[in-house]
Amino acid sequence: MGLKSRLTTAADVTVEEQTWGRLEWMVSGALGNSGTLTVGRCYIRPGQQNPRHYHPNCDEVLHVLQGTIEHSVDGDLVTMGPGDTISIPSGALHNARNTGPDEAIFVISFSAPDRQTVGE
Repeated sequence: MGLKSRLTTAADVTVEEQTWGRLEWMVSGALGNSGTLTVGRCYIRPGQQNPRHYHPNCDEVLHVLQGTIEHSVDGDLVTMGPGDTISIPSGALHNARNTGPDEAIFVISFSAPDRQTVGE
């Protein structure tokens, strides 16, 4: 039959600390609560950015909850704030830079349960 619905509590979230901020994973194949997607939150400290990268096996949707980021997708720059959403196709080179004074927080989702990331 497939996976059954499962609550992910705050205690179940997988946290990956980074030099620029952190990633928190709530849904993924590795967590065992989805066979089709990955969902997480990304936190970027003021003045920091995540490395340029792409995802060869999935699309990404990024939705800003807090802060201001400059997002680069294949060389195009867009400024995003709370409530803004961007869709990033598989293979597009991208990254986010926090241009505001506060921590930037955004929800990220991927169209695969095992998102793959390749650095520039």
